[in-house]
Amino acid sequence: MANNYRLLKNEVGDIPIMATVKANGYGHGAVQVAKTLEKEGIQHFAVFTIEEGIELRDAGITADILVYSRLNPHTLSDAETHNLLLNVSSFDDLQALKAHQGDNKLRVHLKVDTGMTRLGIPLEQAEEFLQQAHQIDTIEIEGLYSHFATADEGDLSYANDQLNKFNDVLAIAEKLGMNPTFIHCSNSGAMLNLPESRFNMIRVGMLLYGAFPSDEVPQDLSIKPVMTFTAPVVEVREVKAGTHISYGGVYTTKEDTRIAVVQAGFADGVPRPWYVDGFVKFKDQNFKITGRICMDQLMIDVGSADIQYGDEVLIFGSNEHGTIDVNEIANTINSTSYVLLTAIGIRPKRVY
Repeated sequence: MANNYRLLKNEVGDIPIMATVKANGYGHGAVQVAKTLEKEGIQHFAVFTIEEGIELRDAGITADILVYSRLNPHTLSDAETHNLLLNVSSFDDLQALKAHQGDNKLRVHLKVDTGMTRLGIPLEQAEEFLQQAHQIDTIEIEGLYSHFATADEGDLSYANDQLNKFNDVLAIAEKLGMNPTFIHCSNSGAMLNLPESRFNMIRVGMLLYGAFPSDEVPQDLSIKPVMTFTAPVVEVREVKAGTHISYGGVYTTKEDTRIAVVQAGFADGVPRPWYVDGFVKFKDQNFKITGRICMDQLMIDVGSADIQYGDEVLIFGSNEHGTIDVNEIANTINSTSYVLLTAIGIRPKRVY
């Protein structure tokens, strides 16, 4: 991960990177990810919930932490106590900030919706929103931002339209005399596909974890996947030809063979649709997943291979057994690497 960060910094130069570590650091472990990146000099993190931010503070993270979720009036004191930056995206948020009685100014980033249609003040209300926010003396407006919906796609017409709208908002902010420290709308896809959107901060998530946001962005950076997912073989059994395997009996052995039970299932993050074309690796050999992936286990046909109880097989990533690209799995099952990595459950032990 440190190497991935260095590659990204080399690409963007002096522009600060805000590392997105929400959803337990995309399944990797938010605390360990943040500690690693903070040692590299990163000064800005983003999470989704107040609780995620507090977890990082309790672990000793001192860098700025922006909370992406909708502002909750009941957590403003927690945000102040733990020095967390807040997303402000509605007039109701502004009223809650006005009503808050705290000892210090709350640090905020104002969000404008330019086309994601999620959080963010609607564009037609942006001027009034910015004007009201600018008049609240109990907050420190440190950022103004938006979020792209299609910046990781080959057709950038919609992303460019969003960028134009965001520039219109920046013009309004300038007219009002606002001068937020950070202007940001570039995510991983936009950083690669739309460099003119970088402004003076870039929010990066998936690239840090070693995966590209899509196949439609330039892939010149030599980033490497951070996560390697392995699981143990807990049983090997001989079965006859015609034996049904797993739920629904959708897989039937064509000949006498050996079936190994691997202790990892969809509750651990192995995507269930992967059973159709999926495989694991052991000693650089592929072994087909046989039958539907269960909640806690999956089965593979090992034939006469020297696989025994206790052997570790590769689910995805890279190790001495070879490489299975999580992006290829995602493409095969019509999903994304975001979905697969964040689906890694709490049961798999994370070793750093």
